[in-house]
Amino acid sequence: MTTTGGSERSPSVALRTEALEQLLTERGLIDPKAMDAIITRYETSVGPLNGAKVVARAWTDPDYRRRLLEDGTASIKELGFSGQQGEHIVVVENTPTTHNVVVCTLCSCYPWPVLGLPPSWYKDPAYRARVVREPRTVLAEMGLTLDDDVQIIVRDSTSEVRWLVLPERPPGTERLTEEELVPLITRDAMVGVAKVATP
Repeated sequence: MTTTGGSERSPSVALRTEALEQLLTERGLIDPKAMDAIITRYETSVGPLNGAKVVARAWTDPDYRRRLLEDGTASIKELGFSGQQGEHIVVVENTPTTHNVVVCTLCSCYPWPVLGLPPSWYKDPAYRARVVREPRTVLAEMGLTLDDDVQIIVRDSTSEVRWLVLPERPPGTERLTEEELVPLITRDAMVGVAKVATP
């Protein structure tokens, strides 16, 4: 299992995807321009940058942080991020003693407005099955080793609830502004498979 977010696909998957798209287009079931617009929106306009802005605001504004943990959806909407797959987002906070990690065991439910398109590893059946049974091992395989005394809570996203992790703010960032914090915050940290690195 890897944490790369690229769209590496085997040739057979790429060919099947292209064939399926062509078939659906020929039958008039999809408009390729509409599909391209959706993909572009979630890869560029919407995506992990939005989530990073939410986290940076929570790190620098205690009142916003409180509201975010009380009502994630409404607080995220305050920053202008909402829409399909973001109707009900619950935000949980990682601390030195508690670590949250997100999975969708049934499919790949994911908070698109703040994290963009889900990475391939998130949709992988191995990740979805194993992170529930052996989260500490899976996280270590993905490069995140947690002390034995850190409690790991696995949050299972569903069509009703999408989870977003508020990662721990790394030491040495106390003097950074909200804008300076944003580039440090990764999608993987907001899913809980990584921590935000100290700059």
